[in-house]
Amino acid sequence: MKFAICNETFQDWPFEKACAFSRACGYTGIEIAPFTLADYATDVSAAQRVAIRKTAGDAGLEIIGLHWLLAKTEGFYLTTPDPAVRATTGAYLCELTRMCRDFGGHVMVLGSPKQRNLLPGISHEEGMRLAADTLRKVLPTLEECGVTIALEPLGPEEGDFLNTADLGVELLRQLDSPHVKLHLDVKAMSTEPTPVCDIIRKHAASLAHFHANDPNRRGPGMGDVDFKPILQTLRDIHYAGWVSVEVFDYTPGPECLALDSIRYMERCLAALR
Repeated sequence: MKFAICNETFQDWPFEKACAFSRACGYTGIEIAPFTLADYATDVSAAQRVAIRKTAGDAGLEIIGLHWLLAKTEGFYLTTPDPAVRATTGAYLCELTRMCRDFGGHVMVLGSPKQRNLLPGISHEEGMRLAADTLRKVLPTLEECGVTIALEPLGPEEGDFLNTADLGVELLRQLDSPHVKLHLDVKAMSTEPTPVCDIIRKHAASLAHFHANDPNRRGPGMGDVDFKPILQTLRDIHYAGWVSVEVFDYTPGPECLALDSIRYMERCLAALR
């Protein structure tokens, strides 16, 4: 099983230091939140992209892709009824796709709830139609770059659009593209009435990426969720993608979050043998 970690875990650490420590912990992949590099992807030059990829590679890490795609940006919205904003959003997602490719990445996790929550007067059904329209504008670039967008269902604490894995699959089926798949997140799945392992099994064929965390917003093993059955289920469905640690409460500090998370998952894996 391949373990990665999201780079914002390291807060204000230089990227080189974050990569070196991640590899020392045992991670082989790193996932990048664009806002940690610049306000917008367009501000990250071609030379900077080459340097970032080289820094990760020199540390023995693969940049697996991007997440928090629209976080801390302005002017973009996935479910807006304004066609001009949808066009602008699609164009920016295309630029993120090219940046992902330049990093050597292959997956972009589309969460960003503040840029997709339903606006007044917009039903969920209409929001699905509008989101699909926005994402269709990105499909040719995804295909050209060999990148997949992984739709991320999020719990009601985060927003009111795509709150279940079933809805994520409904949207990707509207798009009917091999470059649009499903992302599953343990914290988010824990808000559903269906058990986490059942959700994973149900949507195994659509699953492209996976985030490991706990409902308490910290890393795996730092709360009440037992990851042994989760990792066993991923193994049972022959999941070949990454298990990437993503946290939201940074209180324990980068060293603790990174090291304790992977050590816990390694112990869980060892117990399955």
